[in-house]
Amino acid sequence: MNKDEVKGKARDIKGHVKEAAGSLVGNERLEREGEADQATGEAQQSFGKARRKVGEAIEDIGEDIKR
Repeated sequence: MNKDEVKGKARDIKGHVKEAAGSLVGNERLEREGEADQATGEAQQSFGKARRKVGEAIEDIGEDIKR
C-alpha cells in the first residue's frame, strides 16, 4: 500500500466513526460530514491503488526490457 491508500483508508474509517456518532446523538450535520469523509477516503484509496498499479506495470516493463 502507498501513502494515498493508507491516508484514504484512515479518512474512510474516520468518516464511519463520524457518521455513527452523528447518528447516535442525532446530529445530521456530523452524519453528513462522515459520509463526505467516507467518499473522499474511498476516492483517495482508489487513486492510490491506480497509482500503485501503474508503478507495478512500469516495473514489469523495465524487467522485461532487461531480459
